[in-house]
Amino acid sequence: QAQLVESGGGLVQPGGSLRLSCSASGFTLDRYVIGWFRQAPGKEREDVGCISADGSSTRVDGSVTGRFTMFRDNAKNTVYLQMDSLKPEDTGVYSCAAVLGDYGPWCPETYKYAYWGQGTQVTVSS
Repeated sequence: QAQLVESGGGLVQPGGSLRLSCSASGFTLDRYVIGWFRQAPGKEREDVGCISADGSSTRVDGSVTGRFTMFRDNAKNTVYLQMDSLKPEDTGVYSCAAVLGDYGPWCPETYKYAYWGQGTQVTVSS
């Protein structure tokens, strides 16, 4: 059964860092665009960004630009979200999703993602 599993969340102080992992089982990620999303309490889910299947193109959105980066190790069937200079407003549940294909430098529309993980909680607080 194909599934995605996120890990690496936790409690961190403002200004700290976390690295989230998105691992796949039941399929290989090397032909999939991986998107990251987050949902804060009481708010709608928002895009964090995405990384192309070969890792050559990444795109991060909005307030995380310059603080969050993505990379992948297809040999380990895992994609990573490196989060630095974390702020309290980064608190939320972070999820990854996968879609087959090549979207160039752009992220696919959310509805196109075929596989979703359950999410991992990130809490930024002193």
